[in-house]
Amino acid sequence: MPAKLLAVCALVLAGPAFAAEPIVREVKDGLEIETDQLVAKVNGKGYVSGVAAGSFLDKRTGARDVGFGLHIMDFLLAPGWADDGYERDPKVHGNLPKHYVEGPQICTQARELHPQIIRGDNFVAVKMNYRYNKPAPGMTAGSLWEQTIVFQPGLRYVLSAEQITSANTVDDLFYRLDMPGHIKHHGADTFEQVYLSYLDKPIPASEFDHNFGPDEKFLYQRREGRIPERMIRAYQVKLNGKPGPWLAGMTLDPAEVAEAWCHERGYVSFIEELHRKHVNVGETFGAAYLIGWFDDIPQMQRAYDQYKGTKRLSVKNGRLSLSRQKQER
Repeated sequence: MPAKLLAVCALVLAGPAFAAEPIVREVKDGLEIETDQLVAKVNGKGYVSGVAAGSFLDKRTGARDVGFGLHIMDFLLAPGWADDGYERDPKVHGNLPKHYVEGPQICTQARELHPQIIRGDNFVAVKMNYRYNKPAPGMTAGSLWEQTIVFQPGLRYVLSAEQITSANTVDDLFYRLDMPGHIKHHGADTFEQVYLSYLDKPIPASEFDHNFGPDEKFLYQRREGRIPERMIRAYQVKLNGKPGPWLAGMTLDPAEVAEAWCHERGYVSFIEELHRKHVNVGETFGAAYLIGWFDDIPQMQRAYDQYKGTKRLSVKNGRLSLSRQKQER
């Protein structure tokens, strides 16, 4: 049988040349970035990481995200119960035994990050980082989380990524984030339907009228040999009571997602857990994403396929590079 070799290829991308450069403003507790297509805020204080709640504006339609923020980071975990305070309410976390490896939850407990702006060839990137400082018993503090969000003119979406450098050796390590982000609603007043690319058809908002646990409905768990073609999770917002555009979060390497929830707990919880592999001290791992606005599902799929397989992004010497892994025969 032919050998399969993993090779890394890099795509160097630039946004459309005809659009004006993104604008960055200092605002209360953070930064605001504006392009010809989008406006977004990145918090430096308070509820931090990712794009701030309610700030992700689609200029074309006037739509905004309706949750707690986008690409929001939590903590590092491993499978199995431990006496560590991890909530065991089945309507919150389901019967899915897990325990903490390192905390705190970045979004609610880091309190302050220091977003750094990098201007490049027709893009603006925001970089943030944080060192975990609450290890589980037997673990060491100090794993480094780094996040990059890239804004390009002419596009209704951003590219983003995180990477984590582990301070511990862990047999089965994974991390949790919100992708694209949770949905606040009262009787489905803010959204029309949900799309999960690993299910057959969109889910009407009425399915989220009552609380249910993550393992009761719509749970995705990675299975060997059954990785979906795409990993797209999206919701269609309502504008003036009518169906509006879709806000999608795409994990560009679908094999990196170990588990994904979409359940109701007073809001629609859009959790992803990634990696779930053996990790050594000093090892770096992570994933890349596309987050943005789309008119319909086929438009999302075309955008996904343009970037599919991207594992990391980097901004260096004024250039944006996307690294992919591909199989060669």
